[in-house]
Amino acid sequence: MSEETQVQQPQAEAAPKKKPQSTFSRVARYTLVRAVTLFLTVVVGIFLTIMIANMGGYVDEIRRNDIQETYRQAAVLNPAIKALPPEERQRWVDEQIELAYKRYDLDKPFLVRTVRFMVDALTLNLGRSQNMSSDTGSRQVRLIILERLPPTLILFGTVGFILFFVELFFALFLSRKYGSFIDKAVITVAPMTSAPGWFYGIFLILIFAALLKVLPFGGMVDSPPPERWSFEYILSLLKHMILPAMALAANQVLLSVYSWRTFFMIYSSEDYVEMAKAKGLTSRSIERRYILRPTLPTIVTTFAFFLINVWIGAPIFETVFQWPGLGRQLFQAIGLFDIPVIVGEAVIFSYLLAVTLFVLDFIYALVDPRVKIGGQGGAQS
Repeated sequence: MSEETQVQQPQAEAAPKKKPQSTFSRVARYTLVRAVTLFLTVVVGIFLTIMIANMGGYVDEIRRNDIQETYRQAAVLNPAIKALPPEERQRWVDEQIELAYKRYDLDKPFLVRTVRFMVDALTLNLGRSQNMSSDTGSRQVRLIILERLPPTLILFGTVGFILFFVELFFALFLSRKYGSFIDKAVITVAPMTSAPGWFYGIFLILIFAALLKVLPFGGMVDSPPPERWSFEYILSLLKHMILPAMALAANQVLLSVYSWRTFFMIYSSEDYVEMAKAKGLTSRSIERRYILRPTLPTIVTTFAFFLINVWIGAPIFETVFQWPGLGRQLFQAIGLFDIPVIVGEAVIFSYLLAVTLFVLDFIYALVDPRVKIGGQGGAQS
């Protein structure tokens, strides 16, 4: 060993060792950074939603013009105001317009109102709608959204849960039948089902409602509706759910089965699966312990985003089937330029998405021991 090496070795040994970071501090630091990052993402997303929904202030100009036209017409149609001298009549119109501007905050600069509206939205103070109202006549955005939430949960929750487990088990079945006739048939047909669900819904309505007249065109229950949650009501509800369920199945089942089937086949060809087969383990045991378990992060992610869609609905899909849910409500709000309702639904979606992404990191660490919370780059294997 050279003299230079002998001199450098004690210096290297004397260098202080880096103290390992405790698990609690690592997880706490990651949780804080992740929460702040997601919150900032939500803030940016809501701000952009407000800007887009308001068309950069163009919708406000439309509202100002509508207010001016409304009070000018009122001055002409009201005999008492019309009888006033022109100066007093104009002063009355100007006062009413100014009061309306203050009532809708249109007297403040656009950016000031946008920031205030964004702060209210982030604190779930959704305010009052501009053009829409609930069935009870309320203009509160919170009540308008809550009123349409149950129909969306009933349709997408019930049908979605059933389809999710059907896709999972059918994909496992196909992974065992690689190269069979049914496997080739799914591979061939799957790309043809990539059209959106409302596209299939139009043809299903034409066939089963217009031509065969065996199922209703749309809606949630018959009109007039039976007594709420009676046996007749449930039967009517189930009958109206058949066509939407068929459209959702046509849209997503085969594509999901094809994707998951490929994923399961990749893991079923691993060396540890071959070793398990050599040990004589049953096929069900191999699937549960050596195929399904490594794919749990993907399955959990798919299920989590499915839950978000359950709470939000699908605007065009619900409009085609005249389903009175959140999706159809959002479609109506966009047509009416009702910014509070649009932003209210965007806020709910943003918070659901942020919370889901936040929780998923910890779920990954629970279901997959290779994932380490708070490592370099966050949740890392």
